[in-house]
This record gives sequence, structure tokens and C-alpha cells, in this order.
Amino acid sequence: MSRIDTIEAQDSSADPQEERLARLIRLAARSFNRSLQIRLSVHNVTFSHWIFLRILWQEDGLSQRALSERAHLKEPTTHTALLRMEELGYLERRNVEGNKRRQHAFLTPEGWALRDKLVPLAIEANEVAVEGLSLQTQQVLRDALGVIIDNLARDEIEAAERGLRVPPTRATSAV
Repeated sequence: MSRIDTIEAQDSSADPQEERLARLIRLAARSFNRSLQIRLSVHNVTFSHWIFLRILWQEDGLSQRALSERAHLKEPTTHTALLRMEELGYLERRNVEGNKRRQHAFLTPEGWALRDKLVPLAIEANEVAVEGLSLQTQQVLRDALGVIIDNLARDEIEAAERGLRVPPTRATSAV
């Protein structure tokens, strides 16, 4: 089913040319994530595991707080994922620098070995996503998304300066 078919199935009156950009980006991100999840599941890796593996492949031994910040996720979410990854043998958590409270996550040999299996799957998902787009169009898309991300990050900082913050999920779900 194409993007247009998906949009029309959700709202038969929606004209894809008039779709809100935020919704299209959300749908594209969701589709990217699902495409990668399908591929990762063959290796018993979830999308959240993938996020943390990518970070640890770049900088092994980070604390839970540092991992949460880099992944843009809440610490309880990170904690749950790290526990499961430890159970699966992908990483081990241990104290460093004499600090008995703060644990750091270190990849095991199994966690490092996943890189050679999983990175090609992510590349494949990306290739599927951009099929039919010229290299020039792909670069324009990258540039445009970079500008959007920067604009929205600046907007969030400016909102915080005015005392406005993104409410916790639990606060909004009770409404």
C-alpha cells in the first residue's frame, strides 16, 4: 500500500498534497521504524535495543543517564531496555570509578557481534525507503529535515525560556 493509499484509507477526504507536514513525517518515521523492526526481529533485537546498541557501538561504557540523554528517552524506559539486553547477553552493567550507585553499560562480545549483523539491515531499510528518489532529492530531503529539526529544537528552547515544557506522558494521558 502506498503512502497515498494509506492516507486515503485513514481519511478518504484527505488530499496528500494538503497533508500536514508533521503528520507525513510521523507516518514516514513510523514506517521506517516498522521496516527496521521487521528486520531486527530475526536477531531477537527490538527497536529500543537497536537505539542503545548504536549508541554503545560509538561509545561503550556510558551510564544509564547518559544513554537516556543520547537516546532522548526517559530513564525508566532506558532501565527496562538495559535489563532486558543484559538478560539477552548483549551487555553487562557494572560500577566504575568507585561509584557504587551509578552503573555503566558495557557491550559483551555478543553485543559487539550484533553490529556486523544489524547495520546492513538498517542500510537495507534505508535503501527501501529511498527507492525511486534521486540522489539530489535525497540530499534536499536531508537538508530540509535538518532545518526542520533545528527549527523545532530552537522552538522548544524558547518555550522553556518562557516556562513551557513538554508535559510528562502520564500527565497528558490522565486528561
